[in-house]
Amino acid sequence: MQASMSRPMSRRGERGANRGSLGRAIRYLMNYRRQAALPYLFLIIATLSQLAVPRMVRNVIDAVTEGYVADQVLQALDKIPAAFIGQALPQILEATGRDSSLTLEQLKVQLEADVSNAPQALTTAILAIILFALLRGVFAFLQAYWAEKNSQAVAYDLRNDLYAKIQRLSFSYHDKNQTGQLMIRATDDVEKVRLFIGQGLLQLVGALILLTGTLIILFATNTKLAFTTLPILPVAMILFMIFGALSQPLFAKVQQKLSALNTILQENLAGIKVIKAFTREKEQQTRFRVAADDSMSQAITVARLFTFLFPVVFLVANLGQAAILNVGGQEIIAGALSLGEWQEFSLYLIYLFLPIAQFGFIITQMGQASASAGRIFEIIDAKSDITDKADAIKMPAVKGQVKFENVTFRYFGGGEPVLSNVTFDANPGETIALLGATGSGKTTIINLLPRFYDPTEGSITIDGRELRDVTLDSLRSQIGIVLQETTLFSGSIRENIAFGRSDASDEEVIAAAKAAQAHDFIMTFPEGYNAHVGERGQTLSGGQKQRVAIARALLLDPRILILDDSTSAVDLNTEASIQKALDVLMKGRTSFVIAQRISTVMSADKIIVLDKGRVVAEGRHKELMEESAIYAEIYNSQILVNEHEHNK
Repeated sequence: MQASMSRPMSRRGERGANRGSLGRAIRYLMNYRRQAALPYLFLIIATLSQLAVPRMVRNVIDAVTEGYVADQVLQALDKIPAAFIGQALPQILEATGRDSSLTLEQLKVQLEADVSNAPQALTTAILAIILFALLRGVFAFLQAYWAEKNSQAVAYDLRNDLYAKIQRLSFSYHDKNQTGQLMIRATDDVEKVRLFIGQGLLQLVGALILLTGTLIILFATNTKLAFTTLPILPVAMILFMIFGALSQPLFAKVQQKLSALNTILQENLAGIKVIKAFTREKEQQTRFRVAADDSMSQAITVARLFTFLFPVVFLVANLGQAAILNVGGQEIIAGALSLGEWQEFSLYLIYLFLPIAQFGFIITQMGQASASAGRIFEIIDAKSDITDKADAIKMPAVKGQVKFENVTFRYFGGGEPVLSNVTFDANPGETIALLGATGSGKTTIINLLPRFYDPTEGSITIDGRELRDVTLDSLRSQIGIVLQETTLFSGSIRENIAFGRSDASDEEVIAAAKAAQAHDFIMTFPEGYNAHVGERGQTLSGGQKQRVAIARALLLDPRILILDDSTSAVDLNTEASIQKALDVLMKGRTSFVIAQRISTVMSADKIIVLDKGRVVAEGRHKELMEESAIYAEIYNSQILVNEHEHNK
């Protein structure tokens, strides 16, 4: 019972949060105060021009009917015998709505004036209609243009804020969230918010202005008919409120299903080679089809709701129109309403029903935008695990003294520790090799050093400064990293090497490439360093990508260097040449090296052997061969394998 009660409350809280998020997105317009007000100013002018047209139409009809009636009465007066004029005059005055004290001559003067003034009144009213139409057209264009410009500016700001926040979020956040989910929020969700700000919000304000102005004019024109229209409005508003409350969580589910679909698409495109290599095309097509079916089913559920809404709204509007026709018809029969007044009132009724019909579309956009805004600000408001302290200082130029003290680490703060009470130190200029089986904690150690994660317990210091006490930028800018999974970006080879130092000269880029044994293969491309590497460096081999990544790290000239199995994707000859370059370049730097091949770490100043997240041995190669059974076992197994391969 308690659980069932908490679910509706959480949904209500989510709807409230989404509405608040939409208001927060709209407040982005405040970044463009004067510009943001322009479409609403133009909207008011366009709406007032629209409201003036029915009165002009009334003037046209009244001018025509009054001129025609006056002409017919004049002709009738000429045919009535003089003896009967005196008896018929009171009835004629009453029928034509004239003052009962008028004489026959005065009546004729007025009737002749009506006939002669009718063409001028008709021309004036038509010109006024054309003028108001032009005004409405011009200001409607200006309103749409500036609204679109403002909405694009808001989308630009939202996307930049969203991207900046995604960049700042810690690795733990990205570990828990799929790339496709983040992509859909920066694209489709932002677009839905933009559409509402550029169209729906303006339509909402316009509908309210038109509705208010129409009601004021209706009451000023004919109070009895105006009161007849009033019951329609609250009924329609209640319907829209109910459907709005029902639709918003449905739109949120639509976006969730679309995100799931986008995630599958992104994963499949990124892993297309693996899918083809294992002939899993049909299985992945089935997986995508299931997600597409879920997305379509949710969209149909929303469509079903709104296909029910609009007929109900139009039914209410038609019932209201029937009531107005009944009352208006009786007024015309009784002579209390002219044809021009009735036509004016009929046009204003359209203006009354038009906003009511618009509310359906507005609520659709608002529901979508509210759900999307909630998803956008869910990321923008996300708390990063790794942030600068309020009193964090800039890390001065480091010497390279690194110390781990009783460091324990658990992913997401729970579960079994990946590292347990790890303690070691590295002196400036030393090469520290991390050795151990898969899952022993080697990669976790190097992820803690640049503060991709923070230790659950214990402390890490560089030159005696706790990493949490210095700013992230000043820390990471002094650490060069070559990760096991090499990531290159679309662009030229030069741009990738200079990724961490965009101001580097060509000579510096070439020097880093030569040191990483990358220069020779780069020069085999016709464009040389300007050769395009393609998405994720697909046009380069694994070894080539790794050498470009090494050059990228070396260009920073860091005091601390991290090499995460950086020679794993190259052959033995290339590995040997890279290792020679690295041996020279690592001198004077504190270097942390992870390697699967024990031959690459035998010359390290200190080898740290890890097993199940614990340091089980540390020292130089000779010491460990004598003192560590685990190290000796790893060494002997690899040497035997290498000898076996050599004998082949």
